[in-house]
Amino acid sequence: MNLNLAPATYGADRSGLVCGFRFAPDKPGIALDADSAAEWLDEVANAPNANPGEFLWLHFNLAHVSSERWMRTHLDLPESFFEAFREGSHSTRIEHQYGALLAVVNDVMYDFEQTPSDISTLWVYTHKRIMVTARLKQLRSVDRLRASVRNGERFDTAAELLIHLLRDQADLLVEIVRRTSIEVDRVEDHFLSLRAYESRRDLGAMRRVLVRLQRLLAPEPGSIFRLLVRPPAWLSPADVQSLRDSTEEFSLVLGDLSGLAERIKLLQEEIAARLNEQTNRTLFTLTIVTVLALPINIIAGLFGMNVGGIPLAENKHGFWMMVLLVVSFTLLAGWWGFRRRMPR
Repeated sequence: MNLNLAPATYGADRSGLVCGFRFAPDKPGIALDADSAAEWLDEVANAPNANPGEFLWLHFNLAHVSSERWMRTHLDLPESFFEAFREGSHSTRIEHQYGALLAVVNDVMYDFEQTPSDISTLWVYTHKRIMVTARLKQLRSVDRLRASVRNGERFDTAAELLIHLLRDQADLLVEIVRRTSIEVDRVEDHFLSLRAYESRRDLGAMRRVLVRLQRLLAPEPGSIFRLLVRPPAWLSPADVQSLRDSTEEFSLVLGDLSGLAERIKLLQEEIAARLNEQTNRTLFTLTIVTVLALPINIIAGLFGMNVGGIPLAENKHGFWMMVLLVVSFTLLAGWWGFRRRMPR
């Protein structure tokens, strides 16, 4: 019997590399494996001016035990990059550290049928000659970028790859806002048509999702501001402008996200107010019924006592006199209750 003793690679090779590409000016990216990437890195380390204009993109799977060891062996990455994914930092940001760009990009597997808790995080290190990305779970934004590279899209600098990722994240938020808007329109139509209020739970879930996404996907303003004021020297003016444009686009999408969350909040308040009004009407009806039944209960209690001297006991018209008395008191109590209900 033959046993398959090959170790699991989790969608990567033995070094934990999911995919790698080498880019040259005015040329599409060329796929390469970990060994080819190591040779290219050794060549650049021994001769910094070799292969001018070329850069690498290496994408690693952190679930593979060999990925961090390979990066520490062949890549000169700052310790802050390893600390970021080791500590599980998920706040979306982009910072300038040690002449390079350190970024955290989040992706969401979004589904309105259940609360989206599957949030994938990508840690990015970008320098003039290399961009390194690492993740634990698969991201749609990286898949889109990899598909663009394989389809022949050209990238002249590593910063363009990072900007592409940020714009994919903005496109993700746009998709979320559109789908949530459709759901909110449906709930609002049900509410305006005086249908049932089962959608309150859906509104609460959507609002929690939007707030969570806004907290996780919104870039930290301080880090973006510091980067745009003092960008790395190797960033070209065109890359800085593209990064500024993508940041502004992202800010517009976040504004739409905040506006949609506020719209859901107002709709929740309107539904709650209408439900409170309906509850108040029900309580008023029960109160009126109780007030109308009060005279007959009091009189029945008094005349039901087994004691002597009960009035009208010997009168042949006593029953109808008591009925007239009860009806009179009931009408008086009803008039008083409805008079209190009428607005002044």
